[in-house]
Amino acid sequence: MAERPAMTHSPTVRRRRLSAELLKLRTNVGLTADEVAKRLEWTPSKVTRIERNEWKLPAVRDIRDLLDVYGVTDDEHREALFTLAREARQRGWWVDYQDVLGPRSVAEFEADAAHIHMYEALVIPGLLQTADYAAAVFRGGQVLDQAFVDRAIAARLARQEILERDNPPYLWVILDEAALRKKVGGAAVMRDQLRHIVEMCSRPNIAVQVVPDEAGAHAAMSGSFVIYEYATPEDGTLVYVETGIGDLFLERPEEVSRYTVKYDHVRALALSEEATVAHLESLSAQL
Repeated sequence: MAERPAMTHSPTVRRRRLSAELLKLRTNVGLTADEVAKRLEWTPSKVTRIERNEWKLPAVRDIRDLLDVYGVTDDEHREALFTLAREARQRGWWVDYQDVLGPRSVAEFEADAAHIHMYEALVIPGLLQTADYAAAVFRGGQVLDQAFVDRAIAARLARQEILERDNPPYLWVILDEAALRKKVGGAAVMRDQLRHIVEMCSRPNIAVQVVPDEAGAHAAMSGSFVIYEYATPEDGTLVYVETGIGDLFLERPEEVSRYTVKYDHVRALALSEEATVAHLESLSAQL
């Protein structure tokens, strides 16, 4: 796999923050999008696209024009927003893997996350997968070109590099026991995968808990999800939900609250971290 320059931030998250900041500034001065567009001789849709984060490469000149209209004269504030625009124009490493990751990837949001809370129902989450387990997941009974599988594995391992950096995110995974009992790739692959999780649990920034079969029905039986929290309050919290017809990225407060409550309910049913490690070691020994 080609060496990539280390990234300390996500251009995607920077662009999202910039959009939110510009919307707040316009709202604070009491202007409508149409009024701003008229003053700058833009189309109204350009202003709304910026505020909805539907732009690709923010132009510093556009940001400067907007700040002039909004009366932002503080040099430090202006430069901070210009810096956001410049950082939002950079290329994330995931752009090189769009053929396997798609046009919008969770990697874009993981890169800046301070806390990642996951619930997984049927598979080991990508950030904890071994290469052999990942290969078996990708194949999943499908006939796939080996080159595609190799690319997909490389992208998945690249995602895991956030756990190796100097200031890694705190990863808290809740796993349904069903994900542990599926012999994905066969007994040997699954045994190595379970041992890998045990090894990762020894890290201070990683916690794993298992929801045992005995827990019965629970709040998250509708499916897996991830909650991304960021160190900068302006970045808010984001929920990722994978569905059969596409990925959902939810950020409205009521949506985030619903999934946070769901996560807390499932966590309360799960085995402790210590009991989880013992359970993983037991399952591994049985394979």
